[in-house]
Amino acid sequence: MDASTTFVALLRGINVGGRKKIAMAELRSLLSSLGFEDVVTYIQSGNVVFRSTDGDPDRVSAAIERKVATTFGIDPAVLLRTPAQLEKTAERNPYLARSDLSKLHVVFLDRAPAVSAVAELDPGRSPPDEFTLSGREIYLHLPNGAGRSKLTIDYFERRLGVRATTRNWNTLRKLLELSQR
Repeated sequence: MDASTTFVALLRGINVGGRKKIAMAELRSLLSSLGFEDVVTYIQSGNVVFRSTDGDPDRVSAAIERKVATTFGIDPAVLLRTPAQLEKTAERNPYLARSDLSKLHVVFLDRAPAVSAVAELDPGRSPPDEFTLSGREIYLHLPNGAGRSKLTIDYFERRLGVRATTRNWNTLRKLLELSQR
């Protein structure tokens, strides 16, 4: 039997605000058509757990991006993480001990940003919100909620020169649980 890698795919910008709609059944079917196995989606915002015999995350995400573009006419960013990477993300959150979990979010980046770009981030951009960058993740503590924060995906993408997508803490924990089945 071939070895396979479990991935969690985080698709940016689908099914948000009624735009770029993809039914999760269609997304599962699309990933299955690429040869991925045990495909499971979580909620309607582009979270997919699956197994692949191709363990190269760059090839796998590129294949998903191409197939979504040709099938649905949508050009999403597809960021992949393994269960071990998600576990480390969960363990490293600097705001866990002092925050209501509903106020926590993680911005997933497609790559670690350049040090010079990180230096351009403004820690006082959106008080009382806080953020901490760690590798390819930015941890957000948003006491007044995500809707009121100026720490947006667009802000981080423009400042850091990366592609990004955000998930709340409950979604991260559920994806971690689904990926370890």
